[in-house]
Amino acid sequence: MNGRYRVNEIFYSLQGEGYWTGTPMVFVRLSGCNLQCPFCDTAHFSFTEMSADEILSAVRAQGGACRRICLTGGEPSLQLDEALLSAFHTAGYSIHMETNGTRPLPAGLDWVTVSPKEDVPGLTGNGRVVLERADELKLVFDGTMADHRLAHWTSFPAAWHFLQPCDTGQPEQNLAVLQETIRHIQSHPGVWRLSLQTHKLLGIR
Repeated sequence: MNGRYRVNEIFYSLQGEGYWTGTPMVFVRLSGCNLQCPFCDTAHFSFTEMSADEILSAVRAQGGACRRICLTGGEPSLQLDEALLSAFHTAGYSIHMETNGTRPLPAGLDWVTVSPKEDVPGLTGNGRVVLERADELKLVFDGTMADHRLAHWTSFPAAWHFLQPCDTGQPEQNLAVLQETIRHIQSHPGVWRLSLQTHKLLGIR
């Protein structure tokens, strides 16, 4: 990237999903993705080119005393490199990252969330997960995935396994998906936990 990164937006909020739900974080959304999911609800392709120093300045301005950053996208592994990670760590930040798991990651991330997309109907792009482990796996569930594919993801090496109901954009369908997600979690105690997009429920970013 020649020291320049395509940044879609930087904002301060609470983590809305997974293990760190409710935790203050500065979100750095990097532009672009190598996949196209039919349910994607993020407009992440516009960008401003920024240096690592410019990103850090914006992170400080947004987050103040918060020292936890979440790199998201799009797919942040398309741009993330050791130079940017080093800049964040030198400034005293813990670095979380949300990824589809299809690309290798630089060493030094403090928390990795893999959200696999290879089972998504209508997916454009090669969604095969190449990462061999993560801190948490968050599987977006539309209520129709076959049991053997759900079972496949329980063996992925991660400390936490979350099922997150897909936001279809249709309230009645969302309720049905949520109910099926809960049914599957209850049928497999000790395997899955529920992740909700609580930031949407709270009306925050």
